[in-house]
Amino acid sequence: MSLFPQAILEQAERLIRVCQERHLRISTAESCTGGLIGGILTELAGSSAVVDRGFITYSNEAKQELLGVQPSTLACYGAVSRETALQMAKGALWRSNANLSVAVTGIAGPGGGSAEKPVGLVHLAAIHRNGRLLHREMRYGDLGREKVRLATVETALQLLAELADV
Repeated sequence: MSLFPQAILEQAERLIRVCQERHLRISTAESCTGGLIGGILTELAGSSAVVDRGFITYSNEAKQELLGVQPSTLACYGAVSRETALQMAKGALWRSNANLSVAVTGIAGPGGGSAEKPVGLVHLAAIHRNGRLLHREMRYGDLGREKVRLATVETALQLLAELADV
């Protein structure tokens, strides 16, 4: 029995299979998901050939120390921003042996939102070592913490699949 919904597990299985075939490795940089992306990937047989490492960088200090997010980026744009997500993804890629990385930062709720950055706002970024870069700003809404986090995992897997040309 899995912790994850079947549809998301199947999505992860397809991604793992394609990455195995193409000899691609993945690193993750997670804030609001707290390791769920790495968790679903490593739940699957064969993931050790694909998953290189994951960074759980919940605090701003962790984002800076582990991923190289610039203090000026956090001061100017905040932790939940396109700019921070992009720096997180780049940091995870360059601090790993991966070909692909994905980063997520957002407000899962139930509190912590504002008019400018409401609960359910998540920025995701993914990068391929070949330089291809993707960003998504998702506004899932105030669905509840679990649903926002699972929706973020699903979107992160979609971005990785797009980079892997699935």
